Amino acid sequence: MEPPVLVLGATGTVGSAVLAELRALGVPARAAVRRSGQAVAGAAEAVAFDLTEPATWPGAFAGVRTMFLLRPPAVSDVRRDLLPAVAAAREAGVGHVVLLSLQGADRIPVVPHAAVEAWLRRSGMTWTFVRPSFFCQNLLTTHLADVRDRRVLPVPAGGGRTAFVDALDVAAVSARALAEPAAHRDRAWTVTGPEALTYEEVAAVLTGELGVEVRYTRPGVPGWVRHARRTLGLPWPMTVVTAGIYTTARLGLAAGTTDDVRTVLGRDPVDVASFVRRERRAWAPVGPGGAPPDHPAPTTHGGHA
Repeated sequence: MEPPVLVLGATGTVGSAVLAELRALGVPARAAVRRSGQAVAGAAEAVAFDLTEPATWPGAFAGVRTMFLLRPPAVSDVRRDLLPAVAAAREAGVGHVVLLSLQGADRIPVVPHAAVEAWLRRSGMTWTFVRPSFFCQNLLTTHLADVRDRRVLPVPAGGGRTAFVDALDVAAVSARALAEPAAHRDRAWTVTGPEALTYEEVAAVLTGELGVEVRYTRPGVPGWVRHARRTLGLPWPMTVVTAGIYTTARLGLAAGTTDDVRTVLGRDPVDVASFVRRERRAWAPVGPGGAPPDHPAPTTHGGHA
């Protein structure tokens, strides 16, 4: 029987989509979840796993040769709280790791992803680094209430451009690398959308697709921090990270696009307009039950990348 692919973060935005892609490719997958007995769509099996609990590692790694790895947002010290588990995976026989990294991680040594990439290069295992740009899904999570309820995009990105990417494209590229590790051995894919947009242009796309005016308000960093803390209720670490991401965009450092989606998948990546059209009901006015009419509340987390 073909050994299963272990998928960490199996209930998150990218991990759940990776499972769906693997199922479509006919590749058996084992979902790593927080609680034992938790069923996960698209997985042949689910196993309790915690990066900081060594007792959960043997059962997750048994019989696995390929693993999808990501850094949970709560893990900041990867040397202490992530890499020991990856080392245990290597000792258990895992030979190839597909890492959900970050666009530019090879040029930004201070981000945690850079330390994980460097360790994997020295590990003796083969690897594929999937380096996504900024997720379109952030418009459905961090900025959901701003767009849906206040019809604004209040981020401190100035006139800088951002290469938005659909998390489903990121998952599709990751799944190909998991299904065919030899073809993606020691490769880094920078996964972006087809174009880099200013937030003024994103607001225009939202306006056109939703049929209501959405304004880009262009606050400075102090204005964003006040909004993030007082209105959105973001914790300080998330507030600081997002301020840094938008500053990167303002400085013109988030605009790079690639053809990697087309190279790997043989099709164009999803653009922002198509994404908004697909997900438009998520921004419908909130109904009496706390969600848009006939539409469940979003459950994705849409990591910033």
